[in-house]
Amino acid sequence: VQLQASGGGLVQPGDSLRLSCGASGSSLDDYYIGWFRQTPGKEREGIACITKKGDNIYYEDSVKGRFTISRDDAKNTAFLQMNSLKPEDTGVYFCAADRVWPVSVSAYYYCSTYSPEFWGRGTQVTVSS
Repeated sequence: VQLQASGGGLVQPGDSLRLSCGASGSSLDDYYIGWFRQTPGKEREGIACITKKGDNIYYEDSVKGRFTISRDDAKNTAFLQMNSLKPEDTGVYFCAADRVWPVSVSAYYYCSTYSPEFWGRGTQVTVSS
């Protein structure tokens, strides 16, 4: 599967953005999806992940209550709705997919420990006044 993240930009604190992760080459409904963030001076971290059926979702503490991950398998696209953005949310955002087969893992494990096979190019999010 090929992934393309989009929707980043320059916004002010408190604003919202919606990132999209478009997939081609394969049906996204057979994949776990995760959004990962790379900020200056820090390792890339998983901030929001969702299982194939969407029945398990994980959010990293710093985004919990502000970000929402979703998937629209009919459109072969996943989303990350980001509200109440803060300067510390600034970074490059990547989406990543993996079939996680034949065993299943939790969304938390996928975000924190698993190494997804497929990655899209990142999209820059800058939150600044």
